[in-house]
Amino acid sequence: MEDCLAKKMEITVSEAEKRTGRNAMNMQETYTAYLIETRAVESQSEGQCAPVDSLWRRYSEFELLRNYLSVTYPHIVVPPLPEKRADFVWHKLSADNMDPDFVERRRIGLENFLLRVASHPILCQEKIFYSFLTQEGGWKEMVNETGFQLKADSRLKALNATFRVKNPDKRFTELKHYSDELQSVISHLLRVRARVADRLYGVYKVHGNYGRVFSEWSAIEKEMGDGLQSAGHHMDVYAASIDDILEEEEHYADQLKEYLFYAEALRAVCRKHELMQYDLEMAAQDLTSKKQQCEELATGTVRTFSLKGMTSKLFGQETPEQREAKIKVLEEQIQEGEEQLKSKNLEGRDFVKSAWADIERFKEQKNHDLKEALISYAVMQISMCKKGIQVWTNAKECFSKM
Repeated sequence: MEDCLAKKMEITVSEAEKRTGRNAMNMQETYTAYLIETRAVESQSEGQCAPVDSLWRRYSEFELLRNYLSVTYPHIVVPPLPEKRADFVWHKLSADNMDPDFVERRRIGLENFLLRVASHPILCQEKIFYSFLTQEGGWKEMVNETGFQLKADSRLKALNATFRVKNPDKRFTELKHYSDELQSVISHLLRVRARVADRLYGVYKVHGNYGRVFSEWSAIEKEMGDGLQSAGHHMDVYAASIDDILEEEEHYADQLKEYLFYAEALRAVCRKHELMQYDLEMAAQDLTSKKQQCEELATGTVRTFSLKGMTSKLFGQETPEQREAKIKVLEEQIQEGEEQLKSKNLEGRDFVKSAWADIERFKEQKNHDLKEALISYAVMQISMCKKGIQVWTNAKECFSKM
């Protein structure tokens, strides 16, 4: 971790800017660009102020970077991007992806994504990632030249590999079930939070009615007027404070959402292992079939029904020369198949070893982050309750002085 990029470079997504341009179809579109700023840490420690490098990136470029990392490092739980459009929000908050408040939260999420990658012991060393931070022009072409998309297309086979794997790894099966349950639990938690936020919004805003009523009432009272007016003022301040409070609460919701999307990243690692296991089983099955064919040709016996066996009966047996030639070809294919199977077994063991090391790293990170987020959320709720108690304590004092 001492060598990770996050220790050597300050990385921030400092601002977002709404822009208009033309897409690949030459149609006008409105999008948001994000300013990435980087600064070397080493020169700062020497008492010098390092210059800031900056460049603009669109959300789609962040998506391209993450897709590249997911394909290139199949054994890694690649950090997720923040949502493209708002979900699990309380109804007073806009779900428009161009809404300034949502864009600001997404800016924070994109910065967090970059810091996650820069702190990862393997991903931080990726040249494409470093170029993403430092090279604005030609970066997309550099990514496409890697040919990663060809590997990505091959992953389509993984969609059905799960149902065809004969001997799935129990650890990855359990991990997939865990990721499903984690996603379900966090989704439910976010829905509950949104409902609670709606109710809080209503309760706070209704206090504004107290403020209006007390203010109107104070106008017709002489002795009680000042106390009622002061109590009404406290109620108005309380009602107005909910907007900032719920904006802060959305920040904690975004921390939970990150792990909602991390669940999919976990499943992606499981699918990649299933595809490798499927390829291994197919290679073993093909090798067994060729060995059987070679044995049948050598002994002249056919163990199972085959089109080849029927052909021999109908049109006569092959000559010894023909049989020897086919046996030689099969022996070469068997040797090649055995080497391929050995290579796939070794690749599979390396994948499992690397994947579990990264999964353990992810678990430590997850436990730490979710613990902190839930504690912060609880502290915020306590603070809100104290604020409500203080408002009514102040109102009580106002009433006592009447």
